[in-house]
Amino acid sequence: MKIIATYNIKGGVGKTSTAVNLGYIAAQNNYKTLVWDLDPQGASSYYFRVKPKIKGGSKELIAGARELDNLIKATDFENLDLLPADFSFRNLDLVLDARKKPTQRLKKLLTPLTKEYDIIILDCPPNISLLSEAIFEASEVLLSPIIPTTLSLRTLEQLKKYIKDNNLKHLQLIPFFSMADRRKKMHREIMQTLAKKHPDILQSVIPYASDIERMGWERMPLGAYTQKGRSVEAYQALWQEILKIL
Repeated sequence: MKIIATYNIKGGVGKTSTAVNLGYIAAQNNYKTLVWDLDPQGASSYYFRVKPKIKGGSKELIAGARELDNLIKATDFENLDLLPADFSFRNLDLVLDARKKPTQRLKKLLTPLTKEYDIIILDCPPNISLLSEAIFEASEVLLSPIIPTTLSLRTLEQLKKYIKDNNLKHLQLIPFFSMADRRKKMHREIMQTLAKKHPDILQSVIPYASDIERMGWERMPLGAYTQKGRSVEAYQALWQEILKIL
């Protein structure tokens, strides 16, 4: 069983679409998969047509008053479940801070699910916070989408430094390019330059494409409403690269 967090310090880089589409692909390949929507905006929950609401909110959840398996919802897709978001997740840092060993709470909550699921994907909000620290402790893989822009590259450097400074040796950082527009000279140049500087960046590139943006209209993963196209192929290639690494 692997716990994979889709994470970046910066928002709007494709974390949610990555979590939703890789979760779908994993399930289609007979991996029992759970997506946990940790973002109070509830985008993953929206894509899976599940109301972003958890009874008791974040306080009861973190306190252990409610077991995670009682909160999990089935999606429309076989082998794929969702632990929905809740707007109270905006206060998760405060709730965690009130607990003993706050950075260990998510790991403790997820442990009972490790025998039930092959893959757990955490869709994470963008920031560096106490919640982020708990996510890092609970996860084995940090899958980080990067837009080919100077600001996104800066966040990759910050994230690598944070992992090194905090001695998170159990956590494998896997960056890849997301929302890339090869028509833009800057995107092409940054992808070429950064790939040389950071050889750990995956070869798969997720394009900036209208069929991915359609996910919000269709309210389902990309592969559920279109079977062909470069975006579908890109996510399939990304999945295969991740499988080889794992």
